[in-house]
Amino acid sequence: MLKRTLTPLIRRISRNFPALLLTGMRQVGKSTLLKMAQTAGRRYVSLDHLDDRDLAQNQPALFVERYEPPVIIDEIQYAPQLFPYLKIYIDSHPEKNGLFWLTGSQKFSLMKGVQETLAGRVAILDLLGLSYREMTKKPYGGRPFLPAPALIKHQASPLKLTELYKIIWQGSFPRLITHRGENWSTFYKSYWQTYIERDVRDALDLRGNEIKFHNFVRAVAARTGAMLNYAEIGRDAQIDQRTARAWLGALVRAGLVKIIEPYYRNPTTRLLKTPRAYFLDTGLCAYLTGMNSPETLEAGYLTGAILETYVLGEILKSYWHHGEDPNLYFYRDADQREIDFILEMNNTLYPLEVKKTATPTPDDARHFGILKNLPQPVGCGAVICLRASPLPLTENAVAIPAWTI
Repeated sequence: MLKRTLTPLIRRISRNFPALLLTGMRQVGKSTLLKMAQTAGRRYVSLDHLDDRDLAQNQPALFVERYEPPVIIDEIQYAPQLFPYLKIYIDSHPEKNGLFWLTGSQKFSLMKGVQETLAGRVAILDLLGLSYREMTKKPYGGRPFLPAPALIKHQASPLKLTELYKIIWQGSFPRLITHRGENWSTFYKSYWQTYIERDVRDALDLRGNEIKFHNFVRAVAARTGAMLNYAEIGRDAQIDQRTARAWLGALVRAGLVKIIEPYYRNPTTRLLKTPRAYFLDTGLCAYLTGMNSPETLEAGYLTGAILETYVLGEILKSYWHHGEDPNLYFYRDADQREIDFILEMNNTLYPLEVKKTATPTPDDARHFGILKNLPQPVGCGAVICLRASPLPLTENAVAIPAWTI
């Protein structure tokens, strides 16, 4: 088994909180991670099992009595009826921490129950698939990614273009990584049919629209990293814009898609502007768009967008797997000048550009200077690319290999 960055944080949090909720899309290793992080004596129950789910939904007090803490409760979203009874147990044992370790695959649908009943009692962590560093057993060194030369100490072995796109095409689900990508298409076909369609049926009333929904998801995957255009996506799936918005919301709640907002100093303005949507697993994105080999993916129309999608995922993993949530945006102005990502940390803006090149130049960072017109300090920027090792590009920009995030 591969070690996960979150393991020590889970143990540390469990010493200080009575409950912990680990969220993330299905099959990213939530229950495996908790089992690896646990000490002897913690029980495990999955609400994927219908008998236990029925007990949790209809006799929650008896469920808590039967599965007395410390316990792992997997897929807690199936029984929100449990939350008040978890609260009662926690409040009646105020001296104890680490009582309930919970997992859920529908983060936002879980939040209402958590906020209403377990506020102040539960720590919430997000898990994505394996990061490149986890795959290659190279630790992060205790801090998330930040594009400052002094902090870029991880010197991974250089990857060839074909090797990087094989990793991107394969995706980050642990089962695929440990089996070296064997049965790739079978895995993703089963993942789509068994997990996505089932979870979506729980969240949406499709009623005969399964094919349209499949076409909709493929249309979103084909536009990963692009500005959201609900009218265009709706035409592809033969649905109206209102339905497209609702269905995209379901993908976000299932942890499959991440929305990145444009950067504006005024948050109200930001929410009125058009965001971008990114798939959080590049292998699933490749499968849905018919890219059946790394070579096809690298040479096809998604080649740049999928690299940008991969970089976003690695940045998110470096933060979420340390229990932190980055303020991440993109920039685009009226003159169509763009910056792929802006990372806001400690009131400082760090511009990031993703380029499919092994020979970056200062011109790749030319738009970073636009940020000087904003009222916030601007830190070191980065051009994330295919270069073998970090390289200073300008006085305030550095080239960073994509595999060192």
